[in-house]
Amino acid sequence: MKQHANVPLNDFVEYPQEEMLNRATEFLDEAKRRHTIRSFSDRPVPKEIIEACIKTAGSAPSGANHQPWHFVAIHSQDVKQQIRAAAEQQEQAFYEGRAGEEWLDALKPLGTDADKPYLEHAPWLIAIFSQKKGGIHSEDKHTNYYVHESVGIATGFLIQALHHAGLATLTHTPKPMSFLMEICQRDKENERPYMLLIAGYPAEDATVPEHALVKKPLEEIATFL
Repeated sequence: MKQHANVPLNDFVEYPQEEMLNRATEFLDEAKRRHTIRSFSDRPVPKEIIEACIKTAGSAPSGANHQPWHFVAIHSQDVKQQIRAAAEQQEQAFYEGRAGEEWLDALKPLGTDADKPYLEHAPWLIAIFSQKKGGIHSEDKHTNYYVHESVGIATGFLIQALHHAGLATLTHTPKPMSFLMEICQRDKENERPYMLLIAGYPAEDATVPEHALVKKPLEEIATFL
């Protein structure tokens, strides 16, 4: 490895292998309780919880450590209403045929449609943006690398952090998502909307589609050489 500024790794914790397996299994069990839902309560969630989860997302690895992401946490009812109106307009066209028959058939087991009430009911929406240029300092304007991969990893961290904190989530990607640029007042020259994440408590009548409970077994998703 080439010479570079560095510090000792002094916060790694090594566990006995039996405890490692227990921790891995416990984490798996917790992860299996994470479900995508579409019925949210309007119960308030403290801002501090959302802040801590976004900080977790910000700890994700990224290309050249440029951290090419920005998270807009939306609590304002007025802004949520704007987002719902714009998203449903796009979704209406999507479900009326723009998506194509094959895509719509794939969605039927989930029961989704153009109506998105959770965009108003949930206490928090988190709009995630990718950045073409940046760096580790706010004033940096360097080219970012592996942007899509980096933001995807950070989003995964955020989803799991919210779940670990005790909240339910929904990933939402209306096409196109360009309306988020204006509503969230982002830099059109440098940023692109990546995903809209809904976070909050499940409604009392929340359900999970049976289709979503079917997960591929290990032998279909992994190969050990």
